Amino acid sequence: MAVKAKPSKETVEFKIDHDSPIPLHVQVETLMRQLIGSPQYQNGKMLPKEIELAKRLGISRNTIRQATNKLEHENLLVRKKGVGTRAVKNAVSTRLNNWLSFSEEMHSKGVEFVNFDIKVSWVNADADVANTLQIDEGKKVLKLERLRGVAKGPFVYFISYFHPRVGLTGKEDFTRHLYEIMEQEHATIASISKEKINAIGAPTDVAKKLSIKKGDPVLFRKRIVCDPGDRPVEYNLGYYRGDSFTYEIDIKR
Repeated sequence: MAVKAKPSKETVEFKIDHDSPIPLHVQVETLMRQLIGSPQYQNGKMLPKEIELAKRLGISRNTIRQATNKLEHENLLVRKKGVGTRAVKNAVSTRLNNWLSFSEEMHSKGVEFVNFDIKVSWVNADADVANTLQIDEGKKVLKLERLRGVAKGPFVYFISYFHPRVGLTGKEDFTRHLYEIMEQEHATIASISKEKINAIGAPTDVAKKLSIKKGDPVLFRKRIVCDPGDRPVEYNLGYYRGDSFTYEIDIKR
């Protein structure tokens, strides 16, 4: 007797909880991450279109776009106009436990670091900052620049942008541990760090600050720091001298 094969089902359930306190765009992002990691989409199947997802989930296309823009920024999605959206093959997004701020890490290693320069300003968020922090382009955000190193000279230049939700005023003592300030003075807990690291040639302004030549190798790290609800609170850009710093990661399976 012949047996008819049952039609294959999606391995990921297209469903979100409209009554949940978790923001809809965060739920959509979680759903999209599940889709990206599933076999059928890793094998090249096109992801559902924004309008299709919006109808199936009963939400606006802007909510879908807020989530997909973030995933595209993390290089987990690739979009082609007129073609569609695909998952980046074998894309992996890792979350590392027990990560530390720079000052906490240096102290844990017994290294006495020096703050060579700390600059605080209010700036209008450009497209990159706005997209990363999930705010409107042009909105005022606090920008913190820190040039740090050891007694013989600076080896890292940090630029941080903070979500207005955090409530930083710019008058805080930024010689202290940053995440300690955020937690103790503004009830914001830095819980998740999402990082991208690559080697680049030092831009002119960075080279000058780090006392190296333009084009010399630097380790460039983008870090998106989120609270326990996976909402971005800080967008950090770090430039490390290639001859003075090694970035090590230990991951337990």
